[in-house]
Amino acid sequence: MYLTQMRLDINNRRTLSALASPAKFHGAVESAFSGQRQRNLWRIDSRGAQNYLLILSGEKPDITQAVQQFAPPGETWQTKDYTQLLNRISQGSRWQFRLCANPTYSVPAGPGQRGRVCAHSTPEHQAAWLERQSERHGFVLKKDEFAVMKSVWYRFRKGNTGKNVTFLAVTYEGYLEVRDPELFCRMLCSGIGHGKAYGAGLMTLVRAEK
Repeated sequence: MYLTQMRLDINNRRTLSALASPAKFHGAVESAFSGQRQRNLWRIDSRGAQNYLLILSGEKPDITQAVQQFAPPGETWQTKDYTQLLNRISQGSRWQFRLCANPTYSVPAGPGQRGRVCAHSTPEHQAAWLERQSERHGFVLKKDEFAVMKSVWYRFRKGNTGKNVTFLAVTYEGYLEVRDPELFCRMLCSGIGHGKAYGAGLMTLVRAEK
């Protein structure tokens, strides 16, 4: 696995347009890989006044197209081997995390009909959603050690289909403890929740100080 980072030029009109319509970043990410299309995780990170595109993938990307569209002039990208971090994850280890996710629930429909997927719109329900996900994905959260930092609604058209998409991106930050390393690493590599095509599902980690 590889983690790739590229700084975004927020003075670029195309970057501002893509920040409002995540499907445009999705297209740039998909173009970075040859061969059969795979679902690679990505998200937009904000650190201070800077914004970055992060991509987690099974092969090294060539994001030349994304650089030409969205990076500051003269800059490129950095790719690191993610396997080194995965090898450090053990039962009981504590990590500081950041996650952008699309917390949802299903509303049942009538007999023979597909249920409707809705987004959790309140911080309380968003936090409860992540607590339920932690039980499935091999990590433990304490209520006073993580928080919802930001919720952003996006409304945009999907590609050339003309279909309107309404999407909620929720950013979580805090501390977690690994209970099942195998389940946890699987989640890190495959993502968590829905909306992966639009920049949701990628959790990043920094080792917590003891």
